[in-house]
Amino acid sequence: MSFRRLLLLLGSAALAAGLIVLLIRLGKVDVRLTLYQLERVSAISFAKLVLLNGLLVYLSTAKWRSIDAALRSPSDFVPSRIASFFVSSAGMALGLVLPVQIGMTIARTIGTHTYGRALKRGTAGTLFEQGFDLAVVALLAVASAITWLCGGGGAMWIASAVSLTAMALLAVGPSVRIMQRLFRRASRSAIPGRPVFRHRGLGKLLAHALQRFAELQHSGLVNARLARRLAMLSAARFCVVVLMANQTAEAIGAHISLWSMAAAMPFATMANAIGVTPGGIGVNELTSVAALHLFGTPLNVASQWALANRLLGMGSCFTVTACGTLMLGAEKALTSGTPAAKSGVE
Repeated sequence: MSFRRLLLLLGSAALAAGLIVLLIRLGKVDVRLTLYQLERVSAISFAKLVLLNGLLVYLSTAKWRSIDAALRSPSDFVPSRIASFFVSSAGMALGLVLPVQIGMTIARTIGTHTYGRALKRGTAGTLFEQGFDLAVVALLAVASAITWLCGGGGAMWIASAVSLTAMALLAVGPSVRIMQRLFRRASRSAIPGRPVFRHRGLGKLLAHALQRFAELQHSGLVNARLARRLAMLSAARFCVVVLMANQTAEAIGAHISLWSMAAAMPFATMANAIGVTPGGIGVNELTSVAALHLFGTPLNVASQWALANRLLGMGSCFTVTACGTLMLGAEKALTSGTPAAKSGVE
């Protein structure tokens, strides 16, 4: 690791610690009380949180496998569902100590290395999948903004969120057809003999971009059915994240309404995507607290929940990863000596 990268890493960690200290002071959080409440969290509450976290990983795995099916060739090998679940759970665990997108991308790139074309199937597939998560939360952030500006409550947020999501799903088909036309035009333009390619710098850059567009057109990713499936799975993941946050609040006895949690979560997710601190530590908490406060949650209650949510979330995430590791080990023990499943076998 270079000295510059080491400095960036240390600076990011220091920023995360500073933001947590700032949160504790602004929210006037009693750290001892918070730790006492965490110690008293029941096994049933934690088990519910683990199950929800497992469901979150399952939905993320389903999205990635849908994209991988469009990216891989008929001769490519396919990871099993359990192997895919393990890779996704490991990526989510890495996302607690690294920027979220980087953690999942690294895990899936390494996980698909033995199956071939790791950069395309692991890296590109993960980034494409996470793009839908960001698109959905950006849409829901609009619903939250409408609710706050109009001084509405849960009914307004739900109506706005459902309406915007329905309109987005209806717009998928026309949007994909427009993209397909653009890609076809780009593909026809990718002819080296055209005048624009005579300029060495700009010509090479444009030729490379047009070639990528041409490849994307035939990759299977530009597909309305796939886009709708990914959007619906991303919406389902958001609902699970909200239920996890609500379960944390119930576990420590924090009184936060479910709709407030749902309205605040899009802003926290988008802030988490910035990746300026390891796992979004500090950034996620401050954004969540600020958004919850805007929707009527007292600052000290929101701050206490944010810290508990981080710690319980980490515990449940590592538990799911451990379970995924055990499942993968059991699968390998049961299937040792059998030929690997090829791409058409799911």
